Amino acid sequence: MPNIISIQHLTKTYASGFQALKDVNLDIRRGEIFALLGPNGAGKTTLIGIVCGLVNATSGSVTADGHDIVREFRAARAKIGLVPQELATDMFETVWSTVSFSRGMFGKPKNPAHIEKVLRSLSLWDKRDNKIQTLSGGMKRRVLIAKALSHEPQILFLDEPTAGVDVELRKEMWQLVRELRATGVTVILTTHYIEEAEEMADRIGVINKGELILVEDKAVLMGRLGKKQLVLLLHQPLAAVPDALAGYHLELGKDGTQLTYTFHAEREQSRISALLTDLAAQGIDFKDLQTQESSLEEIFVGLVSGNGGAA
Repeated sequence: MPNIISIQHLTKTYASGFQALKDVNLDIRRGEIFALLGPNGAGKTTLIGIVCGLVNATSGSVTADGHDIVREFRAARAKIGLVPQELATDMFETVWSTVSFSRGMFGKPKNPAHIEKVLRSLSLWDKRDNKIQTLSGGMKRRVLIAKALSHEPQILFLDEPTAGVDVELRKEMWQLVRELRATGVTVILTTHYIEEAEEMADRIGVINKGELILVEDKAVLMGRLGKKQLVLLLHQPLAAVPDALAGYHLELGKDGTQLTYTFHAEREQSRISALLTDLAAQGIDFKDLQTQESSLEEIFVGLVSGNGGAA
């Protein structure tokens, strides 16, 4: 899949000396949903600001759909829609007026049919004549998305798109993002909600202290860094784990009736059969077994804390 955004050796150092980005290299594939995860102050918003032309980089280069964001700013910016985290729009304008005005800001000719299509896709058509100030918080956020889509961009940045909205609306927004991707729009989102990335993203990038520490397909990431646990429910309680099983680092439950074996799926899958054989040799019988996988949240916490995902 060809790349629609290419970021090369990007750095940003502010006048205070604070280095917000450190030699970031990242390619975003056309048509994907890419989630950028990181704690507060990691550099997510700075990175988006540079790509969207709102912040000047100290060094490095960025192209958007083949256009350099500095030398060909207008062409590059026309390819990008940005939905900011803050609800910043004219509260006294109607929905129709503010979305139409945003289209004109990019030099696009009037196209009522497109504006109608966008508003309908966001369940805003019935609110088109309402002033922004009369809308709920969730509807105001939808207006921001409509404004970002008004000029028919190929790339959509969503900065914390569901911050402060309820769970039901969050799921509706997830569905909307999937529908946008289905029309060919490339979606890049930053989020603090780990389940948001786990639910939607094709690929995930993790940024911490200005450094992009990992970029990986979601499934591969969870398979490579995620831990699994095999939980054995025993017929008879154990007082202690036999010395012969010490190499497996088994955890014995408080009542002695549960053994937990923690392993990394990629490296240690083959050891399970050996463990079961060794348990039988020790005369340890189990009546049931269960497997559990680490969540993306556990992997993320492990990465940013420097534990390589082995949370």
